[in-house]
Amino acid sequence: SDSVSVAFADYSYTKQGSQGMGQLSVEVCYKDECKVEKLIGQRSMKGYTKRFKFAELEMDVEYGSKILPLPFSIKLRDFQLDRYPGSMAPSSYASEVTVIDGDKTMDYRVYMNHTLDYGSFKFFQSSYDQDEKGTILSVNDDPGKWPTYFGYFLLVVGFTWNFFARGSRFGKLIKYVKSAGMALVPLLFLMSSATPLQAEESGQFNHYLETYKTGSLDTAEKFAGLMVQGPMGRMEPVNSLNAQLLYKIHGTINFEGLNHDQVVMGMLSRPELWRHAKLMKIKSPKLKDALGIDRNEKYASFADAFVGSNGYKLQKHVEKANQLNPNKRGTFEREVITMDEKLNVIYMIFYGNLFKIFPLENDPADTWYNPMEAMDKFAGLPKEAVGMMTRGLIDSIVKADWAGANRNIQTIRNYQYKYGSKLIPSQSKIDAEFFYNKMHLFPRLVGVYVILGFILLLIGFSEIIAGKSNSFFRWTQRIAIVIVFALFLAHTFGLGLRWYISGHAPWSDSYESLLYISWSAMLAGMVFFRRSLLVLSATVIVAGIFMFTAHLSHINPQITNLVPVLKSYWLTIHVSIITASYGFLGLSAVIGYIVLLLFMLRSEKRLHIDKSIYGLMAVSEASLIIALAMLTIGNFLGGVWANESWGRYWGWDPKETWAYVAIVTYTFVLHLRLVKKLDTPFILAATSFVAFATIIMTYFGVNFYLSGMHSYATGDPIPIPMWVYYMTAVALITIALAYPKRGLPRLKLPSK
Repeated sequence: SDSVSVAFADYSYTKQGSQGMGQLSVEVCYKDECKVEKLIGQRSMKGYTKRFKFAELEMDVEYGSKILPLPFSIKLRDFQLDRYPGSMAPSSYASEVTVIDGDKTMDYRVYMNHTLDYGSFKFFQSSYDQDEKGTILSVNDDPGKWPTYFGYFLLVVGFTWNFFARGSRFGKLIKYVKSAGMALVPLLFLMSSATPLQAEESGQFNHYLETYKTGSLDTAEKFAGLMVQGPMGRMEPVNSLNAQLLYKIHGTINFEGLNHDQVVMGMLSRPELWRHAKLMKIKSPKLKDALGIDRNEKYASFADAFVGSNGYKLQKHVEKANQLNPNKRGTFEREVITMDEKLNVIYMIFYGNLFKIFPLENDPADTWYNPMEAMDKFAGLPKEAVGMMTRGLIDSIVKADWAGANRNIQTIRNYQYKYGSKLIPSQSKIDAEFFYNKMHLFPRLVGVYVILGFILLLIGFSEIIAGKSNSFFRWTQRIAIVIVFALFLAHTFGLGLRWYISGHAPWSDSYESLLYISWSAMLAGMVFFRRSLLVLSATVIVAGIFMFTAHLSHINPQITNLVPVLKSYWLTIHVSIITASYGFLGLSAVIGYIVLLLFMLRSEKRLHIDKSIYGLMAVSEASLIIALAMLTIGNFLGGVWANESWGRYWGWDPKETWAYVAIVTYTFVLHLRLVKKLDTPFILAATSFVAFATIIMTYFGVNFYLSGMHSYATGDPIPIPMWVYYMTAVALITIALAYPKRGLPRLKLPSK
């Protein structure tokens, strides 16, 4: 008859690999006696039982997932795991199951994005046991799927109708933009060349380069046409691997007049010479001192890092840097770690470890091997053949016998097609990838976008300050339109070519999505660019910023295979819509910042600036409306994909949570005009600029600081980049300086 009370005392969470363990402390009281115990629990696992003993009562308490019985049974007949050829990365996994419901049975195959529906229950392929003998299915009981989808449909119709309804806010903004002379145009790529960096070479190496440069070109091209198997199992021409390696080491795809294929082929054949090549850019004076090179040197060689043939000069520095918390690493420590990575890449090139070019006949895993592995693991005639081909190729290159080298390359090519033809892509895709690598389009666009954007920004400001448009500004505008349109076409072509080569939509990873955001920003600005150099400059600046971010060292530009869950048409629909909205939001943010600068220039003698502010903010608000609709609709579609893939619409995953925060924030920004005192251009400019922080957190912060189904965080804390602090300071200072001249009344739009 006496009651038992259980009260919360404390909670802690410990991350263990990809899973986490919760520790819940509870206070259990019976009569006048209380005891506090810790309960251990884990997501999707039955809790561990803890027994509480009192004088007259014993009771079991546990913390964890509750076990619910199903009205039927499921039997696993077979679990199938397919990996990408030659790698441990899963390509797909599936479960052959039988549903047993009394006398009724049903066989079914469950795999990623293909669910088992039985009654109101849905079963989803979630994971598998490490021994690959058991499967893990998630289950959801959702009788209300179609009412939910219908609700999504109605909301999408509402958002879309806003663009066409007479008298809508969007329609009024567009009418004002036209009347202000910033006419819309229909929705319809000047690359700079990478400048080879000079390096000081030893006399012997310099003499070698003179003869190697011209003689090796044709052989290097043939060598680049061989196929290689990447770490994720993707088959690609050696040309792609060479470009990735030299760009990783040197920052460009050329060195001393040699292309990347010539450089890597030289490193493979003459490592004793190439160890003196000044390939690695170095900035830290302290690191130069540690290597024992002159502080005026800009580049270091592999040999610079070693004393004799064994002693590694950076060993102690690398160990110390790796032991430091990432938040406490300075510029020196970070550069030491980066250089250590580059030295390891060079070492692997010297020994051919990265060049898996030899298939093994009838290998069940379709694994290809590098020359050293092949000569170790192959037997009989294949082993002899690999040894002869490898030695023959290297000896021919060393002797500058280019005809002999070409014959050996052709022999290797014949070997590849004889024993590994089923994995080799079509010749059209190989040619397309050669062309893509040769263009090196996206890195070249970075500088073009940034420089062009700031030039147009300066000219646009000059036009506004002048208060009138003369022939110089009109011709600049026309030329800029042609240039930006050409850049947009080039950008579009590059994305399309990458799509064709990879076989999937080019927004499946960080690098590709940044390219796509940059593209969508260009598209967003082109809708409004015709009569405003400032909007045009904002467009190109946003594109340049995202393109520059895509080519930072921690982002991998390599074309890769898709993880199983992304093998869905939803990748094309959901991700493309959400990611495109970031371009529109970025455009509004940059326009907002430009307007804040214009507020600083306001005066009674410059009343024409007010007109420019109104026009720019109309463009910004229209862009915000489009972006918010896309962001929200994209999240609706994400809910549908999540339900089809994982059996739930929303799981408060960090990415989902921050997407929700962004939607609420921008809804707030757009509806501040309903508060009379807040319906001003200054408020809209400041909030549209500051609100973009939610997108930065959604896209970057979640990926690197929060772990979840959408993110890439490892759980280790990484330093907040200094640009975050700089941008925050700039934002606050700009708003503060513009604040005294904020007194511009609200924008009056046409009544209909």
